[in-house]
Amino acid sequence: MAHPLRDHSFRLLFLGRTISALGDAVVPAALALAVLRATGSTGALAVVLAAAVIPRLVLLPFGGVVADRFDARRVALLADLVRCATQLAVGVELLGGDPSLTTVVVASALGGTASAFAIPTASPLVAGTVESANRQRANALMGITANTSRLAGPALAGALIWAAGPGWAFILDGASFALSAALLALVRVRHVPVPRRSVLADLRHGFGEVRARDWFWTSLLGHGVWNGAAAVLMTLGPAVAIDRLGGETTWVLLLQAGAIGMLTGSLLAGRVRLHRPVLLANLGLACYAAPLFLLAVAAPAPAVIVAYAVALTALGYLNPVWETVVQHHFPPEVLARVTSYDWLVSLGAMPLGYALAPLAADAFGAPVPLAVAGLLVLASCAGTALVPGVRRLTWPATPQPQPAEPPLFVDPIDRRCATPTSRPPTTEAPGMAGSLRPMWSVSRRRGSSRRSHATTAG
Repeated sequence: MAHPLRDHSFRLLFLGRTISALGDAVVPAALALAVLRATGSTGALAVVLAAAVIPRLVLLPFGGVVADRFDARRVALLADLVRCATQLAVGVELLGGDPSLTTVVVASALGGTASAFAIPTASPLVAGTVESANRQRANALMGITANTSRLAGPALAGALIWAAGPGWAFILDGASFALSAALLALVRVRHVPVPRRSVLADLRHGFGEVRARDWFWTSLLGHGVWNGAAAVLMTLGPAVAIDRLGGETTWVLLLQAGAIGMLTGSLLAGRVRLHRPVLLANLGLACYAAPLFLLAVAAPAPAVIVAYAVALTALGYLNPVWETVVQHHFPPEVLARVTSYDWLVSLGAMPLGYALAPLAADAFGAPVPLAVAGLLVLASCAGTALVPGVRRLTWPATPQPQPAEPPLFVDPIDRRCATPTSRPPTTEAPGMAGSLRPMWSVSRRRGSSRRSHATTAG
């Protein structure tokens, strides 16, 4: 079996995503420092972050429709160019010495809008450049580069900000998007014909494909709960670590252990192929309950750090495997829409966790929301083992998924849509593959973050 990097198109795609992920990794620290230096207000930082998150969540399903209906490569390329422009605009504004909060907010909103269209393209691009037998290794490579960037990003950001200021971090990110777009222009992606429908019909059709597979939507609910619980841990964990587990060093070590765990999981995903991938990956995600419970009882710091590393190793393994399973079991013409629904659930759960965690901690103390989050993760992720589709799902010998409903096609004579029953059976084309989530963020699960700029599952 040839290594996926031997394929010219995937090699270009991988290089572009690697450069983009590294550029993105330096931005969170630079953004926080730049806004706080300019305004001195955490409220202003919240406004900037919300300006990116809200359009991303609202437009994700429509981004999936656009990426399915048009060439995913072109959609990703245009999204990269928009984000290049927004990051360069912020960088120039910061280098000018008197940054306008309005400019930063507008640029953040435009960047969030572009990412809503870029995220759903991640899995179709892999599926369209790599043959079925090589996709798990290809998705693992994408996870490795995302997690390596996440591990090295803070150090690179610190050095860049210390040496040149936060404005240059945005210039670097803008340049990374420009280079990624240039590489995407050279990538060849297999064309997947998609029937012409209205936007609402496309949304319904994509949702119908999701609803028809119990293993997917039940796992997706578990992944959403996981991400909400991760937001609870990220909100309350620092205070618990500083007050009861030995100080700031404990929290830094926990985060680094998690990043190493994510990278380790991605490496394992490139080598280990489980017979029942979704069942075992979801059971692995249930391990995230352990660090939540240990933080709730203020267990010794080494125990919390090890538990967190193990839990993030499971996430690092899940993301590439999930992407590959979806690519095997969904028709290629709905892959971007399926990915958009996946990310919508995962990203949408995190703001809820961020909002509820401090309120619950004020009312009941930090141990209560941490313990409740642990119970929810355990029940939702391990509970998928009760779903017949999750238990039965294995790797198909010859992956040819069929749509949940009959596809439409355009009659070449009268240009009207007709169902396959009006044409000979030989005119029907078999389906192919689909996508995940947390892989990383897509522009990075696709890493997501995978999935997301924070760590996400699914």
